[in-house]
Amino acid sequence: MKDYVVIGSGIIGSLITRELSKYPVSVLVIDKENDIASHQTIANSAIIHAGHDPKPGSLKARLCVEGNRLYDTLEKELDISLLRTGAYVVAHTPEEETMLQALFDRALINGVLGAYFLSGDEARKVEPRLTDTITKVLSLPSTKVTFPWEVAINAISNSIKNGAEFKRNAQVVSIDVKSDHFVLHLKNGSSIETKHVINASGVNSDLIAKMIEEKPEFEIKPRKGEYFVLDRKAVGLFNHVIYPLPTKAGKGVLIVPQTHGNILLGPTSYDVMNREDESTTREGMKYIKEQLKSLSNQIPYDMIIRNFAGVRATSTYEDFYIQESKVHPGFYHVAGIDSPGLTAAPAIAKYVVEEVIKINLPKKPNFNPIHKNIPLFHTLTESEKQTEIKKHPKHGHLVCKCEKVTEQDILNAIHSPTGNDTIKGIKKRARAGAGLCQGGYCESEVLKIIGRETNKKPTEVNYYAEHTPILVKETKTK
Repeated sequence: MKDYVVIGSGIIGSLITRELSKYPVSVLVIDKENDIASHQTIANSAIIHAGHDPKPGSLKARLCVEGNRLYDTLEKELDISLLRTGAYVVAHTPEEETMLQALFDRALINGVLGAYFLSGDEARKVEPRLTDTITKVLSLPSTKVTFPWEVAINAISNSIKNGAEFKRNAQVVSIDVKSDHFVLHLKNGSSIETKHVINASGVNSDLIAKMIEEKPEFEIKPRKGEYFVLDRKAVGLFNHVIYPLPTKAGKGVLIVPQTHGNILLGPTSYDVMNREDESTTREGMKYIKEQLKSLSNQIPYDMIIRNFAGVRATSTYEDFYIQESKVHPGFYHVAGIDSPGLTAAPAIAKYVVEEVIKINLPKKPNFNPIHKNIPLFHTLTESEKQTEIKKHPKHGHLVCKCEKVTEQDILNAIHSPTGNDTIKGIKKRARAGAGLCQGGYCESEVLKIIGRETNKKPTEVNYYAEHTPILVKETKTK
């Protein structure tokens, strides 16, 4: 019997798990997928927003501003990547300048620090690729960019160090409500008993809610966003996050520098029926390019290395839905976490544990908040490289030339406490395949290393989810 089971290992579930691991309780985080952070957390803009957009007085506004500040703490404790870009929200006409003023006023109400205005000419001195039609800019210096799935993976790794557990490929198919606990039945036929459940299952959170409630107070309306990725040679072309004015559909099509030097362009924003529709479309890609004309006419589309899409958990509830079930006490919904959910995530975790659950226990005196990454070989100094290669000679084998990933980097990604033995899992952790060729040269080598380390045949190595082998059968023999 567990004290708490968290359903979902995205950035919300992972940080809630870590927050719970500060207390003397048993915690298990489960995910239906084969890895941590497989959906919304891996397919978003990666922006830590300042808090200028959410409606004043809402949970989104409060937790966005708090979350932004908490990332500075997470940077030190979890060894995560943060790029302090600042952001520009742009206007082109007197009418849009009026809207920009309203955003500035909202930012002040929400507690955003340091916001100020620039003329179009002043902004172009800093960002010379901005279009000439921009007349005024709202600067938001507290805006940052992170590496979202690194945050989730490191949070769960730190949670495990502090006594929590993680179980992958654990899809909940039904829930029994007992007098003093819940029984979660999994797709694989096993079950888990727990005193409390935290539903942090993203786009599936209403489906989980319907397992215990006839009519939940929220319904998820999946919304898809498509993106382009520019090669990291584009680093420095834009140094701020560039926003248009927001609309009801979201913050618009953006230009977003990334922590590894890439630049994201997007997203689109439209409702879909399929909660896992991660396809990209010709129409979506065309829409992004059309919308970006209002931000810049100097975007190097010849540097695009891939496109992707993600589905976010927009809901019928106007705000984040973070409440205990009104039908079954001890069951907590953390749902409708769309933008600015990534930003708010650290504050959401604290809010859930301290204000919703209201956990009434002293914290563990021996809780260790520190997680340290094993640094990738190419990030080391020359002297550090010499020392490291003596300890681990397989750093001498360069597997991914685009991202300078060594065989030992891949071994570390496989065998760490939160490691993964799939092609995409290695890409997430070591970035093998994340560069210009997108795995064209290194993917076969990564597959061989995974097979060797896990005693799997090449046809048994998965791309990502269970039962997704890249190789179906052998066609040539020696």
